[in-house]
Formats: sequence, C-alpha cells, structure tokens
Amino acid sequence: MESLFGGNLSLVIFFPLLGIPIILFLSYLYENSEESLKIGALVVTLIEFLISIPLFTNFETGSAAMQFVQKVPWIESLGISYHVGLDGISLFLVLLTTFIMPITLLGSWRSIHKGMREFLIFMLVLQTALIGTFVALDMVLFFIFWEAVLIPMYFIVGIWGTERRIYAAIKFFIYTAFGSALMLIAILFLFYLHIEQFGIASMDVMDFYKLNIPFEGILSPQGLAFLAFFLAFAIKVPMFPFHTWLPDAHVEAPTAGSVILAGVLLKMGTYGFLRFLMPFFPDAFMAYLPILIALAIIGVIYGAMVAFAQKDLKKLVAYSSVSHLGLVMLGIFVLNIQGVQGGIYQMINHGISTGALFILVGMVYDRRHTKKIADFGGIAKVMPIFAAFFMISTLASIGLPLLNGFVGEFLILLGAFEFNWIYAVLGATGIILGAIYMLWAYQRVFLGPLNNAANKALKDINLREILVVLPLAIMMFFMGIYPKPFLEKIEPSVEALLKSKFSVMAPASKPGDDQNPDDGFRLVFPE
Repeated sequence: MESLFGGNLSLVIFFPLLGIPIILFLSYLYENSEESLKIGALVVTLIEFLISIPLFTNFETGSAAMQFVQKVPWIESLGISYHVGLDGISLFLVLLTTFIMPITLLGSWRSIHKGMREFLIFMLVLQTALIGTFVALDMVLFFIFWEAVLIPMYFIVGIWGTERRIYAAIKFFIYTAFGSALMLIAILFLFYLHIEQFGIASMDVMDFYKLNIPFEGILSPQGLAFLAFFLAFAIKVPMFPFHTWLPDAHVEAPTAGSVILAGVLLKMGTYGFLRFLMPFFPDAFMAYLPILIALAIIGVIYGAMVAFAQKDLKKLVAYSSVSHLGLVMLGIFVLNIQGVQGGIYQMINHGISTGALFILVGMVYDRRHTKKIADFGGIAKVMPIFAAFFMISTLASIGLPLLNGFVGEFLILLGAFEFNWIYAVLGATGIILGAIYMLWAYQRVFLGPLNNAANKALKDINLREILVVLPLAIMMFFMGIYPKPFLEKIEPSVEALLKSKFSVMAPASKPGDDQNPDDGFRLVFPE
C-alpha cells in the first residue's frame, strides 16, 4: 500500500480515467442532476492531486537520474516498452497538471450549460494524456500520449467554445497534427538508425540519446530530423511565427479550455525542446542557435506589442502568453544553468498566473457576457475582491518581486546576460512592455468612473469562486518568496543535460577553492 500511494507514477497517470465509469454511473443514477457529475469529477481530480504529492515529497533532491521509473516490455520485437519516469525537468509539470485540473473544474461549475457528462469525461482524458506526455520515456508511448491530448482539446474548443469555435478548433487541430506527422517520421528515422548503429530495435528515449546522427547542414539526416521535431514543438509552444492558432483557440475556448491550454498544454512544446530536441540533435541545435534565439526574442517583443493593441481582454491575455513563452524559450536557448532553470521555473509560473487570469476573465464574462475592455471601467467599486485577485495575478504576470514571475524572469535575464547582454536587454524590453499593457488594461477595466449602468449591477465573486483563485494566489506568493524547494530539484537535471550535450563547465567555485571565483556555468562553443 505504501508503494501504491508513495509515488506510483502509473497510478498518477491513469487514475483520472477511473473517474469515467464513476461519471457514467452517476449520470445513470441521477439522470437529471449535473451537480452529482461535477462533484464526482471534482473528487476524482482532488484525489489525483493528493496521490501526486508523494512525487514531490519522495523525490530525491540533488539527483539528476530518472526517478519513480517503471518499465514493462510491450512490443518486444520492436523494442517498444511501457517506460515512464520523472526528473527535475518533468516533475513540476506533472504537479502543475494535477494542481490546476480541480481548480479548472471548480471554476467552470456554472459556465458549462450543455453536455456536462461528455465535458467532464474529456477533461479527465485530457489530464491523463497530459501527464503521460510529461513522463513517457519510450518514443511510441510519448507519441500516443502527445496525440491523445489533441482529441479532447479539439472537442472542448469545438463544442463548448464561443461563436467561432469550429474555426478555432479546426485551426488548432491542423497546426498541431501537421507538426505531429513530421515528428512521427523523424521518430521512425531514429528507430531505424538505432538498429543500424546498435543492431537492436529500440524506441527508448535513453537509447536515442546515444545515437550518433550525422550533421552536415539542414539537409543532412540530423538537420532534417531536427527540423521535424522543431516544427512539432515550436507549433505547440507556440513560437513566433507558428503562434497564430493560439489567440483564436484561447478566445473561442471555454474558460476551462483556456486555463488548461495556457496552464499546461503549451508546456508540452517547451518540455519537448528540453527532453527530446536538444539532447537528440545537439549539433543541429548549436548550428541554428542564433536563429532560435532570434525567434524567441521576436516572440517576446511581438507578443507584447500585439497584446498592447488588443481591445478584447481575453485576447490580450492570450497574446501575453506568446510573449511570456518567448521569454521561456530565450532562457532555454542561452544554455546555461540560470537561463534553463529560469525557463523551467517560468513555465510553472506562467501556468499559474496566466491560468488565474483566464479564470478571472471567465468569471467576469459569465456576469457581463462581454470581453471588450471598453465595456468595463470602474468595476473595482462593485467587485473589490475580484479586483484584488486580478491585481495579484497581473502583478505576478509582469514579474513583481515577491511574486512567482519575478524569480523566473530574473533567472532568465541573468542567464541571457551571461550569454550575451544584448539578448538580456531585448528580453527585458518585452517585460517592460508587458508591464505597460497589463497595467493599462487593469486601469481601464477596474479603475476610473463606473459609468456603464450594466456594470453597476455586477456582483462580487462568491465563496466558490474565491476558493478557485485563492490556491493560485497562494502559490504565486509562495513561489515568489521561497523558490528553493523547486529550484533545488530542477537544477541537477538541467546541469546534467547541459554538461552531457553542450560542454558546460562545472559550477562556480565555493569559498576556499582554488578555482576562479568568477567562473560559472558558461557555454563553450566548439572551435
């Protein structure tokens, strides 16, 4: 029993699926009661969060090795196995998924008005697929989970979205399916290359790390495989210029879809860069690193500038995601401990603060049925508690010290400055623009005179809604004030990745060592 609930990774992956027969049984037992279905799904996701906590408490700090590993042969003739495990890179993405799902369901309590049974089933399937994506250590298993995410998300946007939901869902599907098809071809290439080099069939991620893939430009085997994986992950992040599906999906999706999309699903792309693209194709990655950094910086500034021009509050938050995730990619691409660690930390921060913003936008939309900034003004007078939570989320999003966004942004800029100070300046420009458009939007929505008669009748958030956003607000402060429990688990895995693939030096010397005290984690480019 202790091993079952003390960090059993398979239980964490598949437990949400146990909620499906429960929901079906409740729908049969209480035919006209949607409340029972919602309570059943909420209880399942709360239990799922509780059984995921031992992954954190039992995680061996200081170790870069995969932990909670489970490996069972599946299709032995092809070297395919059920192989899952966690390290510091994937740990908090799993915990973010289990943490944010019950919050999302509670936040959607009154906003889903049709097909509640089907909606809840899709959400539970989505949770299993997301967790599986972050822990799979077999390429076939990873691809199955990766593709499985697409199906429930497509229906969540297409059925429960707003006016242009069909267009947004199809656009989301086409973009991501195109990238996935290219990645599948590249996976098959790596599979046959492994047979050629080692004489045995394997789809194990750890075996693929050992491959020697020829690289002589973009048309070489490594260059083409790199491009296929890059497009799949860049679309999912999404990086500029592959981002155009995201604002449509966010704006048309129901609140639950937007929260999961921003909170967790986009992290599949950033995770893919770290787990697969960088260690599989280090030569191609280094060759095209200047282009990748340029795309990340363009995303930071472009996303901020387009967000500044938005008249729709939800679309503004959507474009802020493009800017924030561009900053995450910048941190990853500067290839030093501070930058990559900050990028991973900022993934989690973005999921919490931007997820909170989408929940809050959904709350006010349920009351006013509009997202236009011009339709509001002065609503802090009638919704003071709501305004306070929105301000906390806004300040976390722009990186105010003592809130979670500051730690991630500081580490990313520190790493970028060590790599090239110009990149740090450009990254900071996007952060400054972010503060401008977020605070300006807050001013127009919450401050000033309460002139619109429709806003005077608005009611402040109730106890249920406070319980939705309160855990997110607590995490914003906790991660901003005391990041050590997170960073100390992330750092060993980041250091192992950089040292093994990108010739990174040892950590800075401790007092009393003979090493130069100015030495740190610095990237050494090949001659």
